[in-house]
Amino acid sequence: MILLQAQHVARHFGADVLFENIYLEVQEHARIGLVGRNGAGKSTLLKIIAGIEQPDEGGISKSKEVSIGYLAQHTGLDSQLTIWEEMLTVFEPVIQLEKKMRHIEESLGDPKLLNDQEAYAATLKQYDQLQHDFKEQNGYGYEAEIRSVLHGFRFYEEDHDKQIDQLSGGQKTRLALAKLLLQKKDLLILDEPTNHLDIETLDWLEGYLQTYSGALLIVSHDRYFLDKVINEVYELSRQKMTHFKGNYSKYLELKAEQLEREWKEFEKQQKEIAKLEDFVNRNLVRASTTKRAQSRRKQLEKMDRLDKPQGDEKSAHFSFETAKESGNVVLTVEDAAIGYDQTILSEPINLDIRKTDAIALVGPNGIGKSTLLKSLLDMLPLIKGNKSFGANVDPGYYDQEQAKLHSSKSVLSELWDEHPTTPEKDIRSILGSFLFSGEDVEKSVNALSGGEKARLALAKLSMNQHNFLLLDEPTNHLDIDSKEVLEHALIDFEGTLLFVSHDRYFINRIANKVVELSPEGSTLYLGDYDYYVEKKAELEELKRLSEEQTNQAETVINEEKTTQPAANRSINKETQKLMRQLTRRIEAIEEELATIEEDIYSLETTLAEPEIYEDHVRVQELNKKIAALSTVQETLMEEWEEKNIALEDLNESE
Repeated sequence: MILLQAQHVARHFGADVLFENIYLEVQEHARIGLVGRNGAGKSTLLKIIAGIEQPDEGGISKSKEVSIGYLAQHTGLDSQLTIWEEMLTVFEPVIQLEKKMRHIEESLGDPKLLNDQEAYAATLKQYDQLQHDFKEQNGYGYEAEIRSVLHGFRFYEEDHDKQIDQLSGGQKTRLALAKLLLQKKDLLILDEPTNHLDIETLDWLEGYLQTYSGALLIVSHDRYFLDKVINEVYELSRQKMTHFKGNYSKYLELKAEQLEREWKEFEKQQKEIAKLEDFVNRNLVRASTTKRAQSRRKQLEKMDRLDKPQGDEKSAHFSFETAKESGNVVLTVEDAAIGYDQTILSEPINLDIRKTDAIALVGPNGIGKSTLLKSLLDMLPLIKGNKSFGANVDPGYYDQEQAKLHSSKSVLSELWDEHPTTPEKDIRSILGSFLFSGEDVEKSVNALSGGEKARLALAKLSMNQHNFLLLDEPTNHLDIDSKEVLEHALIDFEGTLLFVSHDRYFINRIANKVVELSPEGSTLYLGDYDYYVEKKAELEELKRLSEEQTNQAETVINEEKTTQPAANRSINKETQKLMRQLTRRIEAIEEELATIEEDIYSLETTLAEPEIYEDHVRVQELNKKIAALSTVQETLMEEWEEKNIALEDLNESE
């Protein structure tokens, strides 16, 4: 069933056309991603579809029964209520039903009603209907549903009584989305819903939207999110709309195939045109062939000529160069604690960053990722611990707030004032590579959009030629195309990277290590984001199994102590079985540890060989393998200790 259609929709700004002749169809249970460059008109189109703005041409058709929920960018929930009170307003009809039920329940004990059989029967019938409606509208589960959604957005029981007008902008945005999800509209229109969400919340939101009963129309620059949630794409590009089936990755494949097909058709027609024109030119003046030439000329005139295929719009193209090479050791951090005013957010933090590492810092919002970067650069003090940079390390910093940009300056002077000896034409050339050209370079920094400020900050960073880049959310405000350009530049960067990002696609492309921050400090994972998720799940499952076995052993011991006299206590069959399991696992761990020790010794021996030691790439590979084995070794040692403690407890219970 079709919920909504946009037909021949256009938006004009004077003589300029933002888009025209737009067609978009939303089916029941649709999962649609709307993609396109910043400035293509995606947000404007969403407002037209949501009925907030009117199109200059065309229209939106939908049935009156279709309910639409719309979340704009940077929308925050504005309310004087507490979080819990505001969420309850979504279920006001259900709450009123419950009040009616309670009122009838009280009236059923009224003697007058009991003596009037007809009225009593009518009241019971009404009560049965109210119960049915109450159950249908999730009357028995709406409070649990509110708690579940709030928990997904990281609002816990202790937060429910907080006043909404006292919350931060990011928290208000998350609450606005939470309330919208609870309303269960037939069609959800979401403009950048992943803003202000950390990775754990993004994972939860993806799972929730995958099972959402209504249709979804989403604008997002989060490619990982789009791949998980959508199954069709509408691309808004060059004022036109194109439809593709599949998630975001499939859309990229289909788009490339379409462009290749269009080029083949165009080149084929061009050859045919050249052939016909050549025949006309050679034969038009000859009496014997002039009729055939005239026929070919008419064929040319009637031909529906194909336009030259247009690839992507103009893209930024930049790189990060290094002025000098750093030593192998870039940065070490030992037992550090970070925070504000002696309030510790995370400790102990230990880092050993080597040349050409690309390390992603992840963790929940508020854990101190940005604080750590600032502490490493002495913008904030470490509360505890030590840090030291290696030889020839030249750190550069990208601030997600762009606080180092001067709002009163022009784009041109923002770069030129810091590099006054660089010729103006070179400054303009660099700005051009970041998509600032012509009159754009005379714009005031204060007048730039978020995406333009991000590109300007990256331009400043690229000119300084640092060999160690510390980047705080570098993909914020960038459209997908600009993100891809940044990714290519960082992949080709010959220096070292330490970056904070919630963009999981970006982390997967750039990182070779992930450091997770938590209140308990830092944990290193030797791989990209997908490896981090997989390894973390394995370690949590291992911990769960270990705790389960330990608890089981303790339960058996306690039961033995309370049910049997100390003098005559014997180990029952269940305890013997558990002891055998623990013994077998301990032996298996010892065998694994022996193998790992041999592998590490072998790799370290190889590493000491002169021909290997001089091969920088090979040394890196071997060091990565040794580090990975050491991590596994440490995990196994912890499990070995836990199993031995559990076994000792069982032996003592004999």
